[in-house]
Amino acid sequence: MTRQERSIDAQMNRRNFCARALATSAGVLLLTPQPLAATSPAQHEQLAVYPPMKIEGAERLMPGSSLYFDYPRRDEKAVLLRNAEGEFLAFSRKCAHLGCVINFDSAQNCLTCPCHRGTYDARTGYVIYGPPPRPLDQIILQVRAGGEVWAVGKTLGNNNAARIAHATQTNSVSGGK
Repeated sequence: MTRQERSIDAQMNRRNFCARALATSAGVLLLTPQPLAATSPAQHEQLAVYPPMKIEGAERLMPGSSLYFDYPRRDEKAVLLRNAEGEFLAFSRKCAHLGCVINFDSAQNCLTCPCHRGTYDARTGYVIYGPPPRPLDQIILQVRAGGEVWAVGKTLGNNNAARIAHATQTNSVSGGK
């Protein structure tokens, strides 16, 4: 076999190898139930646990109103909301854009940032309008004996699907129902 014939043989083998590798990779991707790069929503979400703190005055909060408090530290502003169904939700008041303090707008049922007009949905903490790049951090609540509302941690992260699940299952708690 001449040198040129060996070179042509080697190219064919490389070509066959690459074609088979490509076909195998495509087959694996097609047969995998979810793409390899995707992970479950809960894996994107981070929970931060802080010492539990009773939110003073929460048991007297009327549906459709809010209460400002500090959590987990004195310099970290938060807002407790009670929706029309009597469920409690709480969010950090730190805007995800530049850290300005947000306020609850009861007429529009949203949280607004006065700095750059960022607006968040009061039910989920999602960005409705403006420059904020992610939802607000949500504060995890517990309703204890006597209707006391306690803050027990924060949900940090960018994953909206995970936040919906938590908002509808565990993070929104009923006020003494």
